[in-house]
Amino acid sequence: MSKRVVILGAGFGGLELGTMLARTFGEEVDVTLIDRSDSFVFGFSKLDVMFCRASIEAVQIPYAGIDRPGLAFRRETVTAIDPWARRVETDRASYEADVLVVALGADYDVAATPGLAEGGNEFYSVEGARRLSGIVPEVESGRIVVGVVDAPFKCPPAPSECALLMHDELVARGVRDACEIVLAMPLGTPVPPSPETSAALLEAFAQRGIEFVGGQRIASIEPGRKVAVLDDGGELDFDLFLGVPKHRAPDVVVESGMAEDGYVPVESATLETRFPGVYAVGDVATAGVPKAGVFAEGAARVVGERLIAEWTGKDAPPPYDGRGSCYIEFGADEVARVDIDFLSGPERTGVFNAPSAALVAEKGEFGSSRRARWFGR
Repeated sequence: MSKRVVILGAGFGGLELGTMLARTFGEEVDVTLIDRSDSFVFGFSKLDVMFCRASIEAVQIPYAGIDRPGLAFRRETVTAIDPWARRVETDRASYEADVLVVALGADYDVAATPGLAEGGNEFYSVEGARRLSGIVPEVESGRIVVGVVDAPFKCPPAPSECALLMHDELVARGVRDACEIVLAMPLGTPVPPSPETSAALLEAFAQRGIEFVGGQRIASIEPGRKVAVLDDGGELDFDLFLGVPKHRAPDVVVESGMAEDGYVPVESATLETRFPGVYAVGDVATAGVPKAGVFAEGAARVVGERLIAEWTGKDAPPPYDGRGSCYIEFGADEVARVDIDFLSGPERTGVFNAPSAALVAEKGEFGSSRRARWFGR
């Protein structure tokens, strides 16, 4: 068949697509998967690291373990993309593709929020979570503000999870009464597509004495005063600021000319870009779905099914339905789940599954099943 597929980014989307094509075609198709990192980390594992429930070494899955005929992993940094020619330059090599899939995710632009780098702590990156694992255990008093500086952002429930797990952390050490917790975000409710989920989270906040400030962006941080300034001019004083930085497409994607308004526009049904033979999946794309791993995985599966159908002469698969399930840590050793449908019906929907110990096990299976499928262990 002699098809060359180059996948940029080895997150949920890149791993799923590479695995699908390698399983289906083996060495009949040449699939190259490129990522600058040496290991994969599930997004939810960053909170485990931050709250010292796991070490960073325990949650890293080395890409070196990928070993499938037809699929080659390259640890390289993408330096240039020519979407018209489907040509990619990295810090080590050049690649030309019959099919190019951009799955590079979204980068964090800490500098976009004045004062965040000097006066706050971001917890969305692996390094940020690692750093906070040495800070959170030392908190004994004061006001903790969990603040989202802008939207869209990855994994919309994660800031709520952070606030709830912080509550548990402080209770476990007997210092909760000496602390305040505030969650501020630009969304009007914690999970807008699911009013039931939002109501459950707001009730959990109320029960735990967590203040929710919705519909407000963090415009800036004033480190000297230890104040977060909201976009309406209001202020939130803090002793510890835990921030979700502004997200944007990586510079190399913007410089390629693929991005519009910060992200790569795609046809939601097929994930095709305006460039022939070029797809974009996951957080880097504007597909009408949340920026979360499970949606990147679903989008990649649609791309894989389309390529398999095209190359084997089968009928085209159904369009991307924008469905996915997100697990939400509610603290107290319980996990909830929200099942979201963004594209298959006339309206966006979100069905809430109440927190339970059973869903803790289900979340664990979610991670282990993907680890087994993508890495064979």
